[in-house]
Amino acid sequence: MRNTEIEKASEALWKNALPHLSVDCVVFGYHQGSFNVLLAKMKGDNSWILPGGYIQKTESIDDAAKRILFERSGAEKVFLEVFGVFGEPNRSEDYFVEYEDNLWHKMRFVTIGYYAVIDQSQVTPVPDMFSDACEWMPVYDLPEMVMDHRQIIDKALEKLRDQLYHKPIGFNLLPEIFTLPQLQALYEKIMNQKFNRGNFYRKIMKENILIKQGEAKTGGAHKAPHLYKFDPAVYTK
Repeated sequence: MRNTEIEKASEALWKNALPHLSVDCVVFGYHQGSFNVLLAKMKGDNSWILPGGYIQKTESIDDAAKRILFERSGAEKVFLEVFGVFGEPNRSEDYFVEYEDNLWHKMRFVTIGYYAVIDQSQVTPVPDMFSDACEWMPVYDLPEMVMDHRQIIDKALEKLRDQLYHKPIGFNLLPEIFTLPQLQALYEKIMNQKFNRGNFYRKIMKENILIKQGEAKTGGAHKAPHLYKFDPAVYTK
């Protein structure tokens, strides 16, 4: 089933956008112990797609990524980082096979992948004119994806895991003040595995990205866990 909004947009894109280049955003969120990714569902299609779009002739690639994410999801003021470029033959053309050959979207596109981690409670996803829905989906239980978007998510997750212990990833996913058990639970979700508590604590403290705040006052019989926050100077660096 054709999406008439896509056909309407094609003429303007031929005039205003850079051909053969696109942007796809992988936005990871964490809420109440669930590790999720932001996805949109195209009108007339049961498959899901990453928030993505095209680069205007008058804007930088970074500005295009921020604009695209806002238009497709309502998310703004999100730090996005490039993690990969995807350009296999027919990665995008086959998705639009039912359309006329002069459709902008039907040409071959190389896409630039951006990823971000955010507190999803700060974002209210909003479908755009091309979508029926824009929702958070569990990273480890994804619906059917279009094109190579599942592979793009996998690559973004690989990059996130590579940076997990060397960047304060939890800065945007946890409350400002948190406990080490909360941080460990987040890291276990991202890595999709359980950690030994002692080994995890030693490793995370070795990175010097945390500032101790004291002890939580729970009023319980057991010793309350210490509270921490990320060191903003290390985060900025």
